[in-house]
Amino acid sequence: MKSKTKRTLLWSLGIIAVAVIGYAIYYFTAVYNQIGALQKTGGDSPFKNIPTNTAVAAAPPVWEGTEPVNILLMGVDSRQSNDGEVPRSDTMLVASLDPVKKTIHLFSILRDTYVDIPGHDQNRINSAITHGPTTAMQTVSDVLGIPVQYYVYTDFQGFIKLVDAVGGIDFNVEKDMHYVSAADKHEYDIDLKAGMQHLDGKTALQYVRFRHDAMSDFSRTERQRAFLTAVGDKLKSTTSIMNLPDILKQVNPYIDTNLSVDDLWKLASVAYDSKMSGSDQLPPNNLLVEKHVGGAQVIGISSESKLKQFVQDALSKTTTDPVPVSSDGKSGTSTDPEASSSTEGSSSSSTPSSSTTGNSSSSPESSSTSSSK
Repeated sequence: MKSKTKRTLLWSLGIIAVAVIGYAIYYFTAVYNQIGALQKTGGDSPFKNIPTNTAVAAAPPVWEGTEPVNILLMGVDSRQSNDGEVPRSDTMLVASLDPVKKTIHLFSILRDTYVDIPGHDQNRINSAITHGPTTAMQTVSDVLGIPVQYYVYTDFQGFIKLVDAVGGIDFNVEKDMHYVSAADKHEYDIDLKAGMQHLDGKTALQYVRFRHDAMSDFSRTERQRAFLTAVGDKLKSTTSIMNLPDILKQVNPYIDTNLSVDDLWKLASVAYDSKMSGSDQLPPNNLLVEKHVGGAQVIGISSESKLKQFVQDALSKTTTDPVPVSSDGKSGTSTDPEASSSTEGSSSSSTPSSSTTGNSSSSPESSSTSSSK
């Protein structure tokens, strides 16, 4: 009787072991395949119609896993773009990951910042991506004074799919937000009430797009940094990790990147153990100046050297203690995943600080990318 019971137990354990091994093989194969498909080539590339070699990003340097990595994150609104046309980036952020300090710092770049676009004279920084990802990375690298090795490119639908794929985000909306756009047939109207609530993909898009207040793009970039921090926390949850193959499958059609499978594996493992050290607006308020180019209002940088020093100072910080979201160039925001674990993926945003610059997206040149955002 004991022998029969022992054999039954061994068979049960064997079946469980086979099931676990089978799932592990499926999991890692599915993740590997989905990650590999994030790099779009040929006709699948969103930059296929750019008639220069900048349409294909140069191969990034081999990452040894010890030096800091800077990733340019670009979100575009492709609703009004012609087939194959690359729209200007509506959102530009740089995620700087330090594998030694195990910290992540977010920089959001004001899209109307007027800079040199390598090979294309001066223009708003959000136009850099229309010349391809290599030009966009080089432009941001020159402005910030740090090497930008990688990029991730997506549009509205990719953002919606990501938030829905992780099950939505519990988030504190700091105030009522309302905006109606008949031009978009009300598809992208904004109607949010203040308070802690569960945001799905569409309502989350409303939150990060809203800029129809006194602070305009300044407060919007704050909200975007805070919300992306919350999304990052949610991705670290056990549920999201288990559902990673499906999450990648949902967002894959809407993302393009030059990150290889090996680089993504290494970065993901480092990011999982890292904490947010802060986030900042670029240029900070004390370094931005109002400029007019051809009658259009843009944002200038009062001192490029001071801006680069500001970036270096921000990255040299080692604290991971939470600090307020700020657009004044004096402090950033930090969301400690452990501190927020009781409300999985939740975060909050503080009221933006005052600024002498209002809406900097009112020019005709920027109207194609700023309408109804």
